[in-house]
Amino acid sequence: MKNSLVIVLSVVLLLIGCRGRNASDASLTGAAGDSLPGVLAEGHSDLILAGMVNEAAMAFAKHVIPLRPDEMIEYRAELRKSIIEKAGIFIDHKLPLNIRETSKIAMKGYTIRNIVYQVRPGIYATANLYVPDGKGPFPGVINMLGHWRKAKIDSSGPQAVGHVLARAGYVCLTVDPWGAGERSTVHGDFEYHGGTLGASLMDAGETLLGLQVSDNMRGIDLLCSLAEVDPERIGATGASGGGNQTMWLSAVDERVKASVPVVSVGSFESYIMRSNCICELLPDGLTFTEEAGIIALHNAPLLINHLKDSNPTFFPSEMLRTYSNARKAFMASGLGNNISYRIFDLEHGYMKEDRQAMLGWFNLHLKNEGDGSPVTESPFEQLAEEKLMVFRTGERDRDVVSTDLYCINRGKELKEKFSQTARVNASEKKEELQKMLRIGKNLNVAAITKLPLLKGWEPVVIRTSENTMIPVLLKEPEGNNHDYNIICNPGGKDSISLSLIREYSDKGEGIAIIDLRGTGEQLSTSSKSYDYNGQLHTLSRAELWLGKSIMGEWIRELDLLTRYLVDGMEAGNILIDGTKDAGMAALFLGALKEKPDKIVMRQSPVSYLFDSRQNLDFYTMGIHIPGFLVWGDVSLAAALASKDITMIDPLTMSGRRPGEESLVKYREEYALMEKLTGSKGLIKFR
Repeated sequence: MKNSLVIVLSVVLLLIGCRGRNASDASLTGAAGDSLPGVLAEGHSDLILAGMVNEAAMAFAKHVIPLRPDEMIEYRAELRKSIIEKAGIFIDHKLPLNIRETSKIAMKGYTIRNIVYQVRPGIYATANLYVPDGKGPFPGVINMLGHWRKAKIDSSGPQAVGHVLARAGYVCLTVDPWGAGERSTVHGDFEYHGGTLGASLMDAGETLLGLQVSDNMRGIDLLCSLAEVDPERIGATGASGGGNQTMWLSAVDERVKASVPVVSVGSFESYIMRSNCICELLPDGLTFTEEAGIIALHNAPLLINHLKDSNPTFFPSEMLRTYSNARKAFMASGLGNNISYRIFDLEHGYMKEDRQAMLGWFNLHLKNEGDGSPVTESPFEQLAEEKLMVFRTGERDRDVVSTDLYCINRGKELKEKFSQTARVNASEKKEELQKMLRIGKNLNVAAITKLPLLKGWEPVVIRTSENTMIPVLLKEPEGNNHDYNIICNPGGKDSISLSLIREYSDKGEGIAIIDLRGTGEQLSTSSKSYDYNGQLHTLSRAELWLGKSIMGEWIRELDLLTRYLVDGMEAGNILIDGTKDAGMAALFLGALKEKPDKIVMRQSPVSYLFDSRQNLDFYTMGIHIPGFLVWGDVSLAAALASKDITMIDPLTMSGRRPGEESLVKYREEYALMEKLTGSKGLIKFR
């Protein structure tokens, strides 16, 4: 009902906004410097936000944890399996750890070892290992980090957890998250591991969330391998993004007997259209679980949140919704005392109050001491940050691989495998592509609102079968011409060159200019306010959580417009002219459907291979497709389209022009794919 009301009010605003338009103005673009006319009234409501929020709320309500013991066993097994599959978690407990110690620091009552250990074949993580003096064996705790600028060495939080645990008789492993701390692009240059850089991992079939969980499972392997640690008494903790890692690790690794995620647990519903890192994204997550389901997989979780947290996702109110649902599962299993929460009047961080609550919880569940109440921490000495560096600045070992190098190397492996393709089943590849793009059922036209002419354009609002609205500017073809050209740009219609419009207009062909989901007049002002890590960062994450993708939604909108032009406007041939990411949407539509007949791609990627850390925001976050390079590449999609395709100024994924030698190789690759698929199209590079 709420969604329908938004649509009705929006249409009213549309009609009001059209008053005063001059129907006799025949100029397509007006005088020099003029922009295209708008379709929707200025100041209209955020048309995307309400629908996304409602969809997330329905998912929260739908995901109910079973309470019967026999159902819970199956539920836990299936949920763990789904998490591991969707996140792409690597598990190999037999892989040698190859622990290397670069330095050691003697402290009062404990020692800190600066180490690296193998997390994947040939790939190592940097960490600090805090070991109490004495015989042991001691309980072991893995301390995972969020977005502290200097990761494990940062004196504003991460260090303190290690010192406090060691002084309390715990072995603590504090790990640099994937792509952060000493694992950044340039050693010693501490960077943010998310945004477009972290999203690029998806193209190679990985997720930043999965890589981190894989690292941390290896961290548990390391703790369990130490003579100083009792492998039956393992805990996990972390704050913010580190609390998120704590949540996922403790859900999939049953060796974690007690967990303390700090300022991180909220609800997946609250992630939608709000600020979160790509490291906290589980693709399709809300299609099969809510956060309560993840917490219900823990052995003994203590959830800690802060009243003064600035991120709505981590508000105590959201945590309490998750806690309430998860606790039902613990109560049904007779383990009601194994879950609890604390709320402190603090800002975002891992503070003294949090550490003392964590100590009390671990003492109860890992030492069988106390009743779980907070325990006063012993005084400790903060170290100069450089002392906790595993390597001297700029002298990192090559096997500590950064995200950009991993993407480059993994892309080369997949490309080498792709180049050896001897046979392509076109129908199977199309089915795989549709599934990978997360394209659901077709959008259909529910209603058409045609508004008075303005500057020679007919503004049209297409209300879809899913109660979304698509703004389109139409110009019918002249004379007996029936061909149409659809023009789209990820910057919205205001980013479309007026000279390009005139070029099509001079041919006497019809023109349809569309603002795709999240762009132009379909811009979500709410999500844009969080897009400080790249255009469409917030919306693209939200779509993936809900089992969709930006690219898939654009394809559905272009398909709907194409069908409307054919059925409603008696269009003949249809050409789609798309710039950057929009060009990819046009290509994918061409690979999956009979229409369009021709495709023009401007400054679109010639390949999804990662090439450079620099200028990664040239394309929007919506361009990244989980598993795309595992499936194939742009050349395969172009061949499957089997249409006339013109690639104008093709670029790399960082927006750079490939060298002539590279272009020659790509032409050969595209020709090979055409041959293998039996394509009847014609692919031209300009």
